[in-house]
Amino acid sequence: SALAHIPEPALHLEIDADHDALDAIAYVGALRAVLSVQAAFDAPPKRCGRFQVVGRVRSRVGQSCVVTLDEMESEIDEPIDLIFAPAEQIPQMADLVDEAQENDRSSGEDTPDPPEPIENGIIDLGRLATDALYLGIDPYPRKPDAVFQPLVETPNPEDHPFAALKALQVAPKKSRAKKPKGK
Repeated sequence: SALAHIPEPALHLEIDADHDALDAIAYVGALRAVLSVQAAFDAPPKRCGRFQVVGRVRSRVGQSCVVTLDEMESEIDEPIDLIFAPAEQIPQMADLVDEAQENDRSSGEDTPDPPEPIENGIIDLGRLATDALYLGIDPYPRKPDAVFQPLVETPNPEDHPFAALKALQVAPKKSRAKKPKGK
């Protein structure tokens, strides 16, 4: 969304991906299918040319179960809450985040992420929705009833690291027992 087109109180935008966009998202994300993608954003302006983008991405993607390899569908529901700032402000703000991280390590508090850059006066909400969707995908999807059962083989007692040595073993010589003298 071009910053010049964002109204003063805030921008509200809803995106519903069309068929071509769904195919492109599936192709780039190496997914079996992307069945739907909806996103809703609010982008209120902040001070110093910054914008906060808050919203949610919902999607339904087709994947394959890692256990059974059956086709399945997964629901994605990812919240978004990011600050965008002019590119020239990013280094200074990143330094502030680094300092806050060092201070927060001792207190155990979470540190906010550094802002995303506004490039050429545009915040690409479509790309933001797609990135959030990809981050929300389970890389190892499993059907709810799928249970991994490893193949159990009973070990052969003759199959061990020293089996080859046993074959090379020389048969022990029979010792001749000495008869006690004098009897």
